[in-house]
Amino acid sequence: MENNANVFSNAEITVTYNPRCCANAELCARQLSNVFRRSVIPWIDLEGANTDAIINQIKKCPSGALQYHMNKKDVA
Repeated sequence: MENNANVFSNAEITVTYNPRCCANAELCARQLSNVFRRSVIPWIDLEGANTDAIINQIKKCPSGALQYHMNKKDVA
C-alpha cells in the first residue's frame, strides 16, 4: 500500500505528514499556526518557528500523522 506522506525539510529538520493517519484534531494549526497553516499551500512552513518549537508541537500530535527527524550535519 502506498504511503501518501508529505515531506518538508529545512537545514535542521525534516517533517513528514501522513494524511491517512491524521485525526484532524487541528492541534498543530491552532497552537503553531505560523508553521502548520490551514489554507496555504504548502501547508507546513518550517521557517515559521524555531526547530525546538516545531518538535514540541509534533510531539503533541495525537494520531502520529506528524513525524520528524533531524538532518545530519556533515562534520569536517
